[in-house]
Amino acid sequence: MDIRPTDALLVIDPQNDFCEGGALAVQGGAEIMPLIVRLAQRFDRVVATQDWHTPDQISFASNHPGAQAFTQIEVAYGPQMLWPDHCLQGSTGADFHPDVMPAVNRALAVIRKGYNPAVDSYSGFFENDHHTPTGLAGLLRALGVTRVFLAGLALDYCVRFTAEDAVREGFEAVVISDASRAIAPETAAAAHDSFRALGVTQIEAATLLA
Repeated sequence: MDIRPTDALLVIDPQNDFCEGGALAVQGGAEIMPLIVRLAQRFDRVVATQDWHTPDQISFASNHPGAQAFTQIEVAYGPQMLWPDHCLQGSTGADFHPDVMPAVNRALAVIRKGYNPAVDSYSGFFENDHHTPTGLAGLLRALGVTRVFLAGLALDYCVRFTAEDAVREGFEAVVISDASRAIAPETAAAAHDSFRALGVTQIEAATLLA
């Protein structure tokens, strides 16, 4: 697959807390970082996203007495999964993984999300209320981007919702499957089903690196 001048690579949440040893570790998270660096070298336009939570974030199980992480509650904007505390603003866990820094250093912008304590944010385009934009769509349009490639963590949440919103915002979306990792097989399967339904393409990194 050829990379066009109107393409951008979106590097989704490549942060310490989502890698081994982190507060919300995704199995194999750290091992994809060198691959993301190689991919970023092929793109003129790279944008990274970064979870950036306050301690009172609504999605933290610790803020709901008696609640357990990885259970779902209802909030004002609908269902919300509860998570362990992670990616606290200014913490080591919120920092980008050291092995991905060459890619982050190529980024034209870092889109921070999830900083509103009353609304979680998976997508790089919108908070979980599906109405509050992050500014990513406007940035990409200003850069002349028409197609986005996505890699990072986690495939079944932040990569998935960013890809879905990319399509809804009028961009072509391509998920680089082996440069992403999922939290759980069940939610990964749901993400793949969603990609097929919405026309999100899935490829292997070798397609771009050959």
